[in-house]
Amino acid sequence: MKVSHYFEFAEHVTGGVAASVDHQRKMFDRVGIDYTTEPTLDADVLHLNLMGPRSVWYARRARKAGVPVVAHTHVTAEDFGDSFRFTNALARPLRPYLRRAYGLADRLICPSEYNRAVIEEYTDAPTTVVSNGVDRGKLDGFESLEAEYRDRYDLDPPTVFMVGHVIKRKGLETFVETAHRMPDVDFVWFGPIDRSLKGRETKRLVDEAPRNCTFTGFVDDIRGAYAAGDVFCFPTHEENEGIALLEAMSAGKPLVVRDIETFSWLDDGEECLKVGDADDGAHAAADARGDNVEGFVEAIDALRDADRRAELGARAAERSEAFSLDAIADRYRSLYADLV
Repeated sequence: MKVSHYFEFAEHVTGGVAASVDHQRKMFDRVGIDYTTEPTLDADVLHLNLMGPRSVWYARRARKAGVPVVAHTHVTAEDFGDSFRFTNALARPLRPYLRRAYGLADRLICPSEYNRAVIEEYTDAPTTVVSNGVDRGKLDGFESLEAEYRDRYDLDPPTVFMVGHVIKRKGLETFVETAHRMPDVDFVWFGPIDRSLKGRETKRLVDEAPRNCTFTGFVDDIRGAYAAGDVFCFPTHEENEGIALLEAMSAGKPLVVRDIETFSWLDDGEECLKVGDADDGAHAAADARGDNVEGFVEAIDALRDADRRAELGARAAERSEAFSLDAIADRYRSLYADLV
């Protein structure tokens, strides 16, 4: 079996989508799936990772040629907004485009059950859930970088941290406001800022963040983020899965997450602490979006206790084993074999 595994815009796209594609190819190597990264119909399966115009063109040709088409549903209109400049304006026309594009697939791969539920509103194409997975080897030896990265960014434990592109959708406002409320705790967001691509509100939040809230920009070794951080705070409003969250779990870090449907598979109080949105002004800290900032403060306060952090982190690490590349790699071989 040979797979054409194409990633349109590969030279421009970073973050979770690029990480997912890298993980897929590592899984192919693990189970011996022969693949090319070029879009070609000289293959048993055409697997497309982003449904740009070139991918749509190849999908149409493949259907005419009888080559099964697989498409990853990394992008939805729901998670496109509040990301970069102009993405809010593009989100509305993106939905009908994706409906047509995803409808060309013989099988859609969704990274989570939540994403599948969203995609089922777009098209009736068959779906299969396969996690993006976590590359546990990527974090090997991360503990050895703790002193270096704490020193570099002047961080004292327990440090609250986040990993990924600085995007408003990921709860930037909540992260910054929680730091405001906890001036004795260090908050740090590891990841690219790309100021030229950010909207005015995102830049304002970064520029006006309190002194205890650091934005590192790109870091040369992401293992340092998981070494220096003690509590992974992920107040995202919308997420298809969250590779950084899986990495934090794999590193044994306790999680504080927004209570959204994407994370329904996590047990509150056992594998993480969940914070629901404020109810009808129940918390004075709630903003216009209903953000329960006080709830995040309370959850992080509870994790000042080192034993509690260790307990939650150990359970998260245990749960993350089901998402390792080795654990899910064979799902691709089964999926392709079913189609062929």
